[in-house]
Amino acid sequence: MCKLIIDFETSKIKSYFDDWNKTKKKIGPQLARTTKKRHDQLKAAKTFGIYLSVGLGNPHRLYHDLDGYYGVYVSGNVRLIIKPVAESLELNILKNCDTVIIKGVEDYHGGKHEWRIP
Repeated sequence: MCKLIIDFETSKIKSYFDDWNKTKKKIGPQLARTTKKRHDQLKAAKTFGIYLSVGLGNPHRLYHDLDGYYGVYVSGNVRLIIKPVAESLELNILKNCDTVIIKGVEDYHGGKHEWRIP
């Protein structure tokens, strides 16, 4: 069975997802543990549409300066920010989307944009 392909917006971001000890030092053990769990759940999905239908981490579409991205809960205010590689964000298109790009981990609530993993 094919798995969802996960790419990264930059090599710096990839380095955090390749080294969870580095991630733990950067964002703390609890956020690192949940970020890894969400990353592993994404990897286990066959397509982004399947991941959306399961609903782990309450994936939700983002707007404004993050239009085209999805947020996935890591904690109350912190989200894993991912972008599906698809011609549109319509659910019938996303059901076949086999690649996502991770932008990072951000606290974007309350009008702030604080990147925990840029």
